[in-house]
Amino acid sequence: MTLPFLLIVEDDVAFARTLSRSFERRGYEVAVAPDLATVEGVMAERLPEFAVVDLKLGAASGLICVAAIHARAPAATIVVLTGYASIATAVEAIKLGAANYLPKPSNTDDILAAFAKAEGDADVPVVGRSTSIKTLEWEHIHQTLADTGFNISEAARRLGMHRRTLARKLEKQQIK
Repeated sequence: MTLPFLLIVEDDVAFARTLSRSFERRGYEVAVAPDLATVEGVMAERLPEFAVVDLKLGAASGLICVAAIHARAPAATIVVLTGYASIATAVEAIKLGAANYLPKPSNTDDILAAFAKAEGDADVPVVGRSTSIKTLEWEHIHQTLADTGFNISEAARRLGMHRRTLARKLEKQQIK
């Protein structure tokens, strides 16, 4: 009997190691990749049945890895983890093939629950909520960053603000 194969795409070595050990104890075969090149190398050997992808991999976007995994292993259940969830990146992650999108910190139990809930639920209640100006601003900044491949200079130009101003805002509101 072969164990289910999980690919963890995470550039934080300590977090990746902790997550890997936890999934191995639960009966998964695990491979860890810190970037797209490593993801492609792992998939050349074996296609994952499950994947956990960090949204921000250094200066790169984890969405690129989501697209690559979904293209090569369309049946894989992909969960995206992020330190700052935004509607824009959640929508893009789902469009690119993710089954779920979780905010950090998330543990193994949260991820397993997300794997189990890969199908949508039409019975989820629709409730209105007001969005603060700060949240709207942050979502707009994050969408612009994602559109520019997390290039701060280009994002600042598109947002009409000085690069240092954007850098200060990003320091206050870390994205991962």
